[in-house]
Amino acid sequence: MNLKEIREIARQRMEGSCRLCRVCNGVVCAGETPGMGGVGSGAGFQNNVAALQRIRLNMRTLHDVMEPDLRVELFGLQLDFPVLAAPVAGMGLNFPAVGTEEDLARWAVVGAKMAGTLGMSGDGPDPTTFPSGLRAIQHVHGHGIPVVKPLPLQDLQPKIEQAEQAGCVALAMDIDAAGILMMRRAGYRVGPKTKAEIADIVASTKLPFILKGIMTADDAEKAVEAGVAGIVVSNHGGRILDHTPGTAEVLGEIAAAVQGRITVLMDGGIRSGFDVMKVLALGADAVLVGRPLTVAGFGNGEQGVCTQLLQFRDELERAMVLTGCRTLADVGPHVIRQA
Repeated sequence: MNLKEIREIARQRMEGSCRLCRVCNGVVCAGETPGMGGVGSGAGFQNNVAALQRIRLNMRTLHDVMEPDLRVELFGLQLDFPVLAAPVAGMGLNFPAVGTEEDLARWAVVGAKMAGTLGMSGDGPDPTTFPSGLRAIQHVHGHGIPVVKPLPLQDLQPKIEQAEQAGCVALAMDIDAAGILMMRRAGYRVGPKTKAEIADIVASTKLPFILKGIMTADDAEKAVEAGVAGIVVSNHGGRILDHTPGTAEVLGEIAAAVQGRITVLMDGGIRSGFDVMKVLALGADAVLVGRPLTVAGFGNGEQGVCTQLLQFRDELERAMVLTGCRTLADVGPHVIRQA
């Protein structure tokens, strides 16, 4: 099944939660949360896409690069290419048409493994969410990263232990979920964390610990000092705080502040392998993709996610050939131009 067929099936299954716009930029679905849109005016979501659209790729063809090497090592694991499936959860809340939390987790984790890369699973107020993700990760023998919400350490400890027992590659926290009022009203004590609290969480697990939701250089520096293994530059897809800058706008300064001491990932607005190339040139080690893979999952399950990821891979390979980059280490600021 090709991507056009996958999207057509997804359009039918996602009716009422996503219009599958030709250009997925958050304009039509602004303010539609729950759902696929951005919070409030939708500016955060729209800024993610717009920031990447303002970046151009410098084409170079006078070189001998024919078969670039897309492989990347993350948290001790070698992946075929630097595109990961982002954590997506809230099936009943965001996608009321069909499916379960188990479906969302399986599509991302198993589909990514099939493609030669890595998937992440989510967490949320639905108590089935986190264990659904762990089951998907266990199905692929620990080849995945579960994400927890920013709860107090005593509430996190059982989930940390479960992730360790499942043999997960790493453990992540979407720290930007600190502002999800829905979770607070459901009795979950989500909230911001101090550097000391993050250091305590890092010390509580043997797994590499990743903070997802870093948007400033000073927060990135604090994360490094707290001992995290990696960060994800992310504004939660524009679904948490209205009017945030696009993630590609702040990535460069964050990567410069980190200076290679930890792994830097980014998500938000990535729609192709060419966008992936731009993000790598800005200083990220790899990217996370959410909405396009969710659509592919609705269209053809884990096989749909695999198909979409492989298109990202092929587009990235073409971009590397046409910019003269033999390996990911060769991708740098020289391949991009700001409009």
